[in-house]
Amino acid sequence: MKTKWIGVGLLVAPLVYAGVMVALRRSWGKQAVSYQLLADSFLPDIEADSQQPTADSYSVRFSVLIAARNEAATLPHLLYDLRQQTLPAAQFEVILVDDHSTDATAAVVQGTATDFSLRLIQLARQPGTPTGKKAALQAALAVARAPWVVCTDADCRLGPDWLRSYALLIQQAPTTRFISGPVLLTGPDTVLHRLMGLEFAGLVGVGGACIQAGFPTMCNGANLAYRRDSFAAVQGFAGNEHLASGDDEFLLHKLHAAYPGSIRFLQIEAAVVRTAAPPTLAALLRQRVRWASKWRHYQAAAPQRLAVLVLLANVSVAAGPVLWLRQPGLGPWVGAAWALKLGGDVWFLRPVLRLLHQQRWLRMVPLLQLAYAPYTLGVGLLGLRGGYQWKGRQVK
Repeated sequence: MKTKWIGVGLLVAPLVYAGVMVALRRSWGKQAVSYQLLADSFLPDIEADSQQPTADSYSVRFSVLIAARNEAATLPHLLYDLRQQTLPAAQFEVILVDDHSTDATAAVVQGTATDFSLRLIQLARQPGTPTGKKAALQAALAVARAPWVVCTDADCRLGPDWLRSYALLIQQAPTTRFISGPVLLTGPDTVLHRLMGLEFAGLVGVGGACIQAGFPTMCNGANLAYRRDSFAAVQGFAGNEHLASGDDEFLLHKLHAAYPGSIRFLQIEAAVVRTAAPPTLAALLRQRVRWASKWRHYQAAAPQRLAVLVLLANVSVAAGPVLWLRQPGLGPWVGAAWALKLGGDVWFLRPVLRLLHQQRWLRMVPLLQLAYAPYTLGVGLLGLRGGYQWKGRQVK
């Protein structure tokens, strides 16, 4: 009897987790149908160069905000991608904020010729201005002129239809106030980087599916957009400006609370932003601890509940084999728990990886599972402790 109840205990969290993954896969699939109509909007330009869009084709204008610190090596690629945008240059401006860089970041921007409006703000020349990404974005927002803000990071790469995909979605859904976009982690084809990419794809997929299901949990500041007046209406970063992380998700939660039903996920290949994976495991852990440091400050219940469920499911799967060694009768229960957890992951990740053109990563799911319980537990505890190093700064 004791073995049975232990087995039931091991099975509960994976069973609930698998059910949630099935529900999220259903939300992802429903939106895929409607977003196919958006994707079809790009076909005329592929079929005939003479039908390239003009400024008259769009009523949406954007201010693209980029916070940069020591990104002289990556900025030329991003600025090149912005020059290649199919959205007419008259429809967007780019505001790049140099956050006290010690390299040639400012010189790169000043030396770049563009056909769109490009402005450089240097925080070091504004005495008394705080440091960090939120301070950089606030400085950019103070001079932004367009009704819509689009954010990406200085080390990202963009497809030519990136901005145009945002414009098309806004035109099709004019009540939208916040849009989250997909992000793909890139790097050398090693086991470590494939595992990083798979885990990151899972976060992107869950964030997108939760938005589409009506309870936003997470997004990524490397690819998002929001109405500037809506940002002001919810007082922007007020209430969490003291936190170095969370410029994206706290705003997402605020806007969802103020304007339910106004959040969208841009589930289309043209909107995918590519960013380099952390080069080492140590760098990955620093990044994830930075992200985890904001979890305890969430006011919304949905992301907290999801985080607890993910942790419990992974702990159950990890504890199962250990308990099995002591009680061999737990074997079927342990096997069922693993089947539910891995089955739920594979079922959900398949369409997400299809969007990102990384279906081969699906084979890494069992290997990622082996490391995921101690990884999430360790990152979560370090995040609760607070304090980490980022971009050469020690953050409390």
